[in-house]
Amino acid sequence: MSSPEDYMLPCLNKTLFGIECLGCGIQRATLLILQGEFIAAFKIYPAIYTLIVLSLFLIFNLFKKFKYDTNIRMGLIVLNVAIIIVSYIIKITK
Repeated sequence: MSSPEDYMLPCLNKTLFGIECLGCGIQRATLLILQGEFIAAFKIYPAIYTLIVLSLFLIFNLFKKFKYDTNIRMGLIVLNVAIIIVSYIIKITK
């Protein structure tokens, strides 16, 4: 019997250069969330929850426009990029 991990895409950057990319871990974190392992998902990819919030906001914003939707969108994007970069730096320096 196969598991969902068997169908995950390998990281091309890690395969070719041996170094993880900024997105390494997002597939595993998503799978862990679907399995109910919320803390483990955060440990693997800390930006997973803010990415979910950003995705939900973008989808909701397609149907309902807000007064400051551009500012909220840019704030969430900057927050996500900052979390991804900081967690990546922490991961590669360990």
